[in-house]
Amino acid sequence: MKLKAFGREKSMKLTSDNKLRKLIVVGDRVLIKPAKESDKTASGLYLPPGVQEKEKIQRGYVIKVGPGYPLPLPADEDDMWKGKDDQVKYLPLQAQEGDLAIFLQKGAIEVMYEEDKYFIVPQSSILMLEREEDL
Repeated sequence: MKLKAFGREKSMKLTSDNKLRKLIVVGDRVLIKPAKESDKTASGLYLPPGVQEKEKIQRGYVIKVGPGYPLPLPADEDDMWKGKDDQVKYLPLQAQEGDLAIFLQKGAIEVMYEEDKYFIVPQSSILMLEREEDL
């Protein structure tokens, strides 16, 4: 997964020794690492810490994605013989790992994990995604 912040690209891969490997995002939720915002405005004024955090709209990089929305399955007579994996189907989310997400702060839940700040955001709170794809 490649993360891009203000024209600079940095790689963040989920490896077996990575602490994020243990996390499982459930349902229609997305784990987002907030983007590092500049502490200076376009005109050159320095902003005090926390100004960007109070904005209604935030941005960050999608780190992990839940399985999606569970879909109801028609009831069959042989349902009790099927395995659990066959009984639950999901509609996948639009967000993918590595996307830059613009989301509503109101719908996000801030969490600290291993001294890093993340947001858990429902798909419905994501306004826009930017994806770097090779066409």
